[in-house]
Formats: sequence, C-alpha cells, structure tokens
Amino acid sequence: MAGKILNYGSLNIDYVYTLDHIVREGETEHSSGYQVFPGGKGLNQSVALSRAGGRVFHAGRVGKEGLFLKEALEGSGVDCRFLQVDEGASGHAVIQRSAAGENSIILYPGANFKTTRADIDGVLDHFEAGDILVCQNETSEVDYLIAAACRRGLRVAWNPSPVTEVVESVDLRALSWLVINEIEGQAITGEADPEAMLRVLRARCPELRVVLTLGAAGSVCQDGDLVLRQERYTVPVRDTTAAGDTFLGYFIQAAAGRDREAVGRALKMASMAAALAVSREGAMPSVPAREEVEAALAERERGTL
Repeated sequence: MAGKILNYGSLNIDYVYTLDHIVREGETEHSSGYQVFPGGKGLNQSVALSRAGGRVFHAGRVGKEGLFLKEALEGSGVDCRFLQVDEGASGHAVIQRSAAGENSIILYPGANFKTTRADIDGVLDHFEAGDILVCQNETSEVDYLIAAACRRGLRVAWNPSPVTEVVESVDLRALSWLVINEIEGQAITGEADPEAMLRVLRARCPELRVVLTLGAAGSVCQDGDLVLRQERYTVPVRDTTAAGDTFLGYFIQAAAGRDREAVGRALKMASMAAALAVSREGAMPSVPAREEVEAALAERERGTL
C-alpha cells in the first residue's frame, strides 16, 4: 500500500547533563542536573513524522537495555515490527546542555552500527514504489540503503547528520529530498555561503529538493526554480537537542505527495514544530503533537503569539 513512511534510523539512550556552559578542553565542570531520555536522530524523526500525522514504520537495531526506546516509539504511534533486538549495547549519547539551551553531544553507535545489507533488503521487501524512506548517518550501510531504496522506487529523504565519510559515497541523484544545515551543506558542496550551496546542488542535481535550515535565519526550500524561505519563530529556548529532527519530520510529512505550492505550508509547520520543541526539555519528549503546531500557527496568524 502506498503512503507508508519507513525510517531506517538510530535509537539512542540520551544521558543529559545540565551545565552552566559546555565543557572546554581540559576543564572539569559540575553538573547541576542529570536525566535519561529516549533519543537518537532516527527515533526523534520517527516520533515527529508520526505526531505530524504520518503512517510510520521504524527499522534498525536496539540492545536489550534499550527496549524502553521501542516502547517510546510505539507509544507515539510508530510501528516497530522491523526493529531488531541485538545482544550488544544500544546506541547512546552523552549530552551536555548549557544554561543557554545549547548542546554538545558524544555518540556511541552500539547496535545502530550492526545493521547489515541483508537486514536492509529484508525490510525493503515490505515496501514499494512511492513509499518514503527517511534516513540519517547514525546507522551502518547508509549508502547501500539509499541505493537499494532508490532501485525499488522509494522516495528517499536523507539527513546527512552527523557528517561522516558517507557523504562522499551517496549518489545525490538517488534522493528526493536532501535535508541539511549549514555544516552539512558545506561538507557536501564545499561552499560556506548558503546561496552558493543551493546553486551547487541545483547544478549537480536539478531534480533534487533541498531543505536548508539556517538557525536564526530560518530555513529555505529549493525545488527546481522554486525557492521558498521561512523565518524562524522566536521562543524562549530551553533545549535545542531535537529541533532539527522535529523540523525534518514535520516537513516531510507535510510536503509528501503535495504540489509545489504546498511546500510553503510545510515549511511553516516544520518551523513552528521546531520552535515548540526548543521551548521544552528533552529530545523525543519535546516533539509537539500536530494539534499543538496548528494551534500555535493559528495564534501566530491572529497576532496573539
């Protein structure tokens, strides 16, 4: 059945330490708070896709101590029939969160990097042309996954984060959407200026839809000769950890299957969802429900937000 979204992505246990500032090299800093959250870019994006209204399936691997991550996904309406339980450790992240809401993250891949090509082929057998694959760079065999999905006619949305050597081996022509920030854009294009990034990507792949997030400068979507820009919605910042994942999930769900003119609405939805996320603590727990996003946009349009 068409219309399914497969997120082949990471699941991490997030160990979050609250600090006055991000620890510098050689420095020891006392933490004023410690929390454990479900996280990982894959998990966060699946939750965002589902809360935005998508029919989402999550595939990947998790260790036994991370089974609560599976429960968290299922609690958000994500189908986990393709999630495998590994004998080894789950992926995890050590996150420093400053008083200003900024973060610094150390990743241990764990079970996320035990995905094999046979795993990928077995999962893709359950999907068909027109379905959507979402993936990141926190699992193994990403380049194979993208190529295999493209051969089967799936529409692929890739968020090349964190930047690894995989960015050099993925054929951008296999993608429907490339969702990047400025760091990822520079790694792929060699350009530091956002406008230059977009020009390079359009020259390389004229059919590729590029979504570029620019922090305080908002976001931009380039779809052929259509370029749409969206301001950032300003809110008090508490935690930026899942902002990009929330943006991606809402954008892909809102833009999939729509005409080009609907991309503007998708950017608004994604930007507001990300704004609500950064105003809350935690990664997955901060992702808002669609009703919250729509209500906040309505308030914004009325001038009451």
